[in-house]
Amino acid sequence: MRILLLGANGQVGHELSRALAPLGELVIATRKGELADGSRCLAVDLADAASLVHALDTVRANLIVNAAAYTAVDRAEDEPELAARINHRAPGEIGMWAAAHGARVVHYSTDYVFDGNAMRAYREDDATAPIGVYGRSKLAGEQALAASGAAHLIFRTAWVYAAHGHNFLRTMLRLAAERDELRVVADQVGAPTPARWIADTTASVLAQASAPRAKPAPANAGVFNLVANGQCSWYDFASAIVEGAQRRGLIARAPRVVPIATADFPTRARRPAWSVLDGSRLENTFGLQLADWHAGLDQVLDELAAATGPA
Repeated sequence: MRILLLGANGQVGHELSRALAPLGELVIATRKGELADGSRCLAVDLADAASLVHALDTVRANLIVNAAAYTAVDRAEDEPELAARINHRAPGEIGMWAAAHGARVVHYSTDYVFDGNAMRAYREDDATAPIGVYGRSKLAGEQALAASGAAHLIFRTAWVYAAHGHNFLRTMLRLAAERDELRVVADQVGAPTPARWIADTTASVLAQASAPRAKPAPANAGVFNLVANGQCSWYDFASAIVEGAQRRGLIARAPRVVPIATADFPTRARRPAWSVLDGSRLENTFGLQLADWHAGLDQVLDELAAATGPA
């Protein structure tokens, strides 16, 4: 199987570069054609339709894994066309190519397709109602891929972080080393999910789906929620990060973490207050259930501690 991985420099893409390698011939692509370590790879810019189609025609993959996305939630409010080009139209184009060539597509989406007003964990078939440009662009991408007729998997995830890249955990560690107090939103709830878990689960699903006795489509196709088990607020997550980081010597001292309301931390784009996703379909279909978010945090902090040593 020839696999084309788009967005290999992102948090999930970086982990997918490792996790997908045993499944076949892996062709890695980034927007600029360069990986984080400086090595060269295929250049594919989803903002450029011609670049995307040229790459698809050149690689002619059996499986296209799209981990590329426009993820600047606030900036999307001022760049709706760019967000739509990358998050909406590009997945549709990937799907149309795949449908025409008998290829399969894996795509990643977000809790932002919901408005965050639910009283229970969101299921895949719950009504969507994005409240900002980013969420609307991601939902439109889901719909465009589904309408393309390509065989596809869409994984909705949330609160993604890793030991690398730009994310909440790394921001908290940087601020914890600089400040005596961290003020963190306590009225938004979700499930922090390591990028490594997303990549490993993706690889496990693909291995099962391609097995001789795999469940027939559409049982193993469509939308699946892919998040850690449990739930917490950003304040809870920040508190656990600070405590775990100090225990591992990643920070010399623990600043005070203070809970605040969303209203006390205004942003250009609104965030869903409730981002908890129900992972039952993933478990029932593939027998896969991610561990509790605490375990994921321990793994990522251990990875950081092994790589950097004490503060």
